[in-house]
Amino acid sequence: MTILSEPIVRRKLSDEVFLRLRALIETGELKAGDEMPSERTLMERFGVGRPAIREAMQALAGKGLVEISHGERARVLKVTAQSLLRQVDLPAKVMLAGSSDSLEHLKSARIFFERGMVREAAEKATDDQIRELKTKLEKQKAQLGDSEGFIGADMEFHTAIARISGNPIFEAVSEAMLGWLKAYHTEMLIWTGKENFTLAEHEDIIAAIEAHDPEAAENAMIKHLERSRALYALKNGLG
Repeated sequence: MTILSEPIVRRKLSDEVFLRLRALIETGELKAGDEMPSERTLMERFGVGRPAIREAMQALAGKGLVEISHGERARVLKVTAQSLLRQVDLPAKVMLAGSSDSLEHLKSARIFFERGMVREAAEKATDDQIRELKTKLEKQKAQLGDSEGFIGADMEFHTAIARISGNPIFEAVSEAMLGWLKAYHTEMLIWTGKENFTLAEHEDIIAAIEAHDPEAAENAMIKHLERSRALYALKNGLG
């Protein structure tokens, strides 16, 4: 079917306003950090009422394109890998909560992802980046007995490994996956008393990265994640 023969769809006024405002952002007429035009200006420009403008603005905010602050004009946001993945954060958590298969798939995806990240880290890590990993490990040790703090430090450690790649998408994917898994892991780790295993395995990973040995780093990461993946399943009785 060509565009000339497609049926004409009547859109809500707010939907049409949304499309036009989105186009202003996509074309660069409105850039990250810019204030959106005032409601009155947009009403006059598009010939619509205030409700259509406000509904369109809320839709833009829901897509992560603008930030709305009380008493101020909406401002165009910079779209990043992190902000894109935050848009799917809630649906991802709902998917995981409703399906044990989805949780297993995510755990497998994480292992596939992290074995590549740690090889990259072993090849590229600078002395400063290795020091950062050691600092993250010391922070995690200091959180023993505090489940939230310990897991938070664990997430920082794994994200720091992804950051060594220099690819912000890898870092964002690491943060997202760890965040989705967090709810299935925190209490179980403390109940099973496996914190010291985690710390020892992190030390092995750092040692392999510091030796710039991708094979050893990958093997250490696989050993670590294959052992810990069961902790996610036990809490929810999925394994």
